[in-house]
Amino acid sequence: MDILLFAHVVGAAVWVGGLITLAFLAPAIRDGAVAEGADARPILRAAANRFGWISWTALGAQATTGLLMTLQQLDRYWTRTLTTKLGFVVLSAVLAAWHTAAARRQHPAMRGTVQGAILVLGLVIVWLALRI
Repeated sequence: MDILLFAHVVGAAVWVGGLITLAFLAPAIRDGAVAEGADARPILRAAANRFGWISWTALGAQATTGLLMTLQQLDRYWTRTLTTKLGFVVLSAVLAAWHTAAARRQHPAMRGTVQGAILVLGLVIVWLALRI
């Protein structure tokens, strides 16, 4: 159980920590590029693509370890809080999948709004996890 919890928490740290990092770096990269008269889109696209691989791996690790932990102690873990957390995880994953598929066609303001929503959902998920 300890190794599962460790892997679960590391996955959450990578996922949510990456979202927070990107939320602060993207505007700085964009502002720096504008100040230099350069186009920030290739850099932002490369960062988003790299983060996509890392974040989906972390989310997969969280789903796998969360399922295994729940199955090991179903009577202890299956609560209303866990059910709510799982609902937010599914919503976040669906929103992230849609964003990944549609990001190139989205207006920058829409991309930022969706990324912000995913970040808020991630923070809510962490808060709910701490209540289990």
